[in-house]
Amino acid sequence: MIEFRDVSFSYEDKEVLKEINFKIQEGEKVVLLGNNGSGKSTILRLLAGLYFPKKGKYLIDEKNITKKSVDREFRKKVAILFQNPQSMIFNPTVYDEIAFSLKEFAFEDVKKRVETIAKEFGITELLGKNPLNLSGGEKQKVILASILIYEPDILFLDEPTASMDPGTTGWFIDMMLELDKSVVIATHDLSLAYEVSQRAIVINDKHKKIYDGDIEELLKDFDMLLEANLIHKHRHKHKDFSHSHYHKHLTRSNTN
Repeated sequence: MIEFRDVSFSYEDKEVLKEINFKIQEGEKVVLLGNNGSGKSTILRLLAGLYFPKKGKYLIDEKNITKKSVDREFRKKVAILFQNPQSMIFNPTVYDEIAFSLKEFAFEDVKKRVETIAKEFGITELLGKNPLNLSGGEKQKVILASILIYEPDILFLDEPTASMDPGTTGWFIDMMLELDKSVVIATHDLSLAYEVSQRAIVINDKHKKIYDGDIEELLKDFDMLLEANLIHKHRHKHKDFSHSHYHKHLTRSNTN
């Protein structure tokens, strides 16, 4: 079980998370919703052991996660995908990128494992290419493959579909629904959130948790969505008349 107990975090003098509490059960998929700048990415970095709380505690299975406790076992247990996949690429070929973690964790049958996951992800023809030359969606697939191949128990994904086209987004949703792991997905895309999880945790622009519960109930609560800055209102012109209504925040890949 993953747990935040009154977790607060700040960058120098700027507080970006304020007394955040939640529990996530083993195998549960949760979406972390909030506007850009609300603190979603910071929460994922805390969960991944890249940052540590200034106040409060972060626990996995009742074990307090600190700088001293983040070891090789922890790194194999959890994995994080950043919003910008290019920031995670550092190998000359797609094959090397996917194989890297297998070699780090001393897996056997590296070649067979890489070829198997490449086939599953539909990226076999990319194995010999430089990953920096791929499209955004292809890069995201490669990094996801390089993470999932070493079989972590917990995934933290930051805006995972931001670089994906509609077809790749559909592939990602299908994969998430079949994945038997604990997953936390940070996004401001309500359509994606609804597709991949039944539970939403919402962080507002004041860096506080304002909702934790059923996502269908959340989507009916316009006041809550407005407070979280997840919907907005603007005017439309239709020939000789105009009107205004609310709009959900969607990623570009889902609106093309």
